[in-house]
Amino acid sequence: MNEKDHHRCCFGLFAANVAFAADASCDAKAAEKKLAGAAKTSFLKKCNRDSSVAACDTKAVEKKLAGAAKNSFIKKCNKDAAIAACGTAAAEKKLSGAAKNSFIKKCETDAAA
Repeated sequence: MNEKDHHRCCFGLFAANVAFAADASCDAKAAEKKLAGAAKTSFLKKCNRDSSVAACDTKAVEKKLAGAAKNSFIKKCNKDAAIAACGTAAAEKKLSGAAKNSFIKKCETDAAA
């Protein structure tokens, strides 16, 4: 594994951990608010997106990025976090094959919106 692959691997794990932490925290907040159905789904989507953005912003600050480099990093970080979260969700649903691919594609599209 070269250095670039190592960074991708570790960043992927970071993104997955961020997504998992956001999911647990957001689920707890939704439970506190006693949300259900569409209200819960909407809340969780926004909460998880906000948590991911905050984590990526923090990482950019740690790397001392600014300007275009910071914007590019944050955009990629958010995309990677969404991809990791969608993969985790597909695994939790025990999806495979075409169903998994379709779910992930829709999940990533929804996360980008």
